[in-house]
Amino acid sequence: MSDQIPEEQIPQAEPGPEQPEAERPQTVTEGAAYTTQTPPPVMGSQPLTPSEERTWAALAHLSILVNLFSGFLGPLAALVIYFIFRERSRYVAYQAFQSFLFQMVFWVGAGLLIGVTWTVTAVLLVVLIGFCLIPIAIVISLIPVVALGYGIVGAIRTGQGEDFEYWLVGSWTRDILRS
Repeated sequence: MSDQIPEEQIPQAEPGPEQPEAERPQTVTEGAAYTTQTPPPVMGSQPLTPSEERTWAALAHLSILVNLFSGFLGPLAALVIYFIFRERSRYVAYQAFQSFLFQMVFWVGAGLLIGVTWTVTAVLLVVLIGFCLIPIAIVISLIPVVALGYGIVGAIRTGQGEDFEYWLVGSWTRDILRS
């Protein structure tokens, strides 16, 4: 039995109104059962160059600056970078996910802690104990400022091609991405 399919059973591309005849895909050529045309490569599936890796890793760390304007969208920006580049670059994926976790802990978590601390301080001001808590509340309020500076340091270091790991969050991120 022959491996060739009779020509009447071969699907042929019908010319569409939006597709000029020169651009229509050819599915059948004379003398062959099927023509296999390789589709053009998808841009999102190609690995990143080292320069692109450094740029996207730095942008993932700089996503902490988005928090200055929105208050909370920085982690979302880092997470979007992670999902876009996780298949194309392990380096960018690690740096972006690390930035996401860092911002969740030291920006969002610290924001909640600041709110609770100042609320307790305000309530305890009624009985004068709250005055002793004001210095503690001020120190806790500085956590997001320090986190902002640390994120910028991460962006600078990854922009220079160095491997950057946040304190406390870096090894945790590495463990999560391995599993």
